[in-house]
Amino acid sequence: MSHFSQIKTQIRNLKSLQSALTDLGIDWKSGPTEVRGYRGQTSTAEVVIEQNNGYDLGFAWNGNEYELVADLQFWQQASSVDRFINMVTQRYAFQTVVNETAKQGFQVTEQQKNKDGSVRLVVQRWNA
Repeated sequence: MSHFSQIKTQIRNLKSLQSALTDLGIDWKSGPTEVRGYRGQTSTAEVVIEQNNGYDLGFAWNGNEYELVADLQFWQQASSVDRFINMVTQRYAFQTVVNETAKQGFQVTEQQKNKDGSVRLVVQRWNA
């Protein structure tokens, strides 16, 4: 019986996910590679975050989105699972907006983090 939990996300772009993790200062490995779990069980993920306790967490593509895969009994991150997902999702959204607006010729001219944790971006495009 697998001890791995799969937690759905709204994350669909691998590059933005990887950039979000880097922004948050989280060391990750690019996959596909194995996520280590209870009693030597493994699961394959496209992004793997190793933990000091020998159990990993990862983001695996399920055909629609990248879901968080981990044995939650051995969760060893600085924040709870929900808080971790919220932080990654917020940075993912930020990266997605920056990347998509850049494709359309926009540049970020102002970035402000609000007291409530939200981020305000101002993007601008110069027409020639």
